[in-house]
Amino acid sequence: MGIVNTLLRAVTWWNNQTLNTQLYTWRKGVKVGEDDQGNIFYRTSDDKRRWVIFNGECEASRVSPDWHGWLHHTYKEPPSEKPLAHKAWEKDHEENQTGTALAYAPAGSIRRGVPAKRQDYEAWTPE
Repeated sequence: MGIVNTLLRAVTWWNNQTLNTQLYTWRKGVKVGEDDQGNIFYRTSDDKRRWVIFNGECEASRVSPDWHGWLHHTYKEPPSEKPLAHKAWEKDHEENQTGTALAYAPAGSIRRGVPAKRQDYEAWTPE
């Protein structure tokens, strides 16, 4: 790791963890588990604080609902120890696609190549 990477970690939070977070994790962190994206979850020994070290870009929507519930003290046991039961109708977790080519574009959106034909609208014309 070069001096530039060290300086970036000292002043930015979106490129993984900052130096302060790394020091805090070394001193007080107890590793709880890891999700399928490689994000690592920690807690303090008294379980008052919980946090995640992202594997790559720090984007909150990359945390699955199971781990999100644990991070916010909704669930006492982490999904690595007590996985939540999932229903057959539940969709797999996806991160937020806003701002990407995969973002949702409803019918009639200018982001779609072909405009949608509208049957429910008639333009007003003055008499």
